[in-house]
Amino acid sequence: MRISVSSDMDEPVARSLVAELRGRGHEVMTHGALHPGQDPRWAVCSEAAAREVAAGTAEQAVVCCWTGTGASIAANKVAGVRAALCTDAYTADGARRWNDANVLALSLRLTSEPLLKEILDAWFAADAGEDADDRENVAHIGRLDLGRTGP
Repeated sequence: MRISVSSDMDEPVARSLVAELRGRGHEVMTHGALHPGQDPRWAVCSEAAAREVAAGTAEQAVVCCWTGTGASIAANKVAGVRAALCTDAYTADGARRWNDANVLALSLRLTSEPLLKEILDAWFAADAGEDADDRENVAHIGRLDLGRTGP
């Protein structure tokens, strides 16, 4: 799978993330502090990673900043992106199942290497669920991306 990864800081957990994804056989495109010469600001590099998902040049993305909050906010501003800030495996599983999240946001401050692996295991093991209410919620978000409201 092609995965776009961004981080506003070149932290050990961000480097571990890239290595872990590559070790799992994914093709990784890096942005921000992980790609020398690129703008490392969280809003800019998170947008770049999210745009690759929206454009279809990446199947998923992982965006990182100190708390994960700014990275998730920036990614969610890109139409077609459903970014979820996940601090544990249960949240990552639910984000994929219930929200059909296509961008994982991580906190560089809170995510240890063992926790990173647990979150990634849960993220990649889960698929979007088929529950009608969940599918309608995701469809509603898609309509919001298009500037429409209502059913």
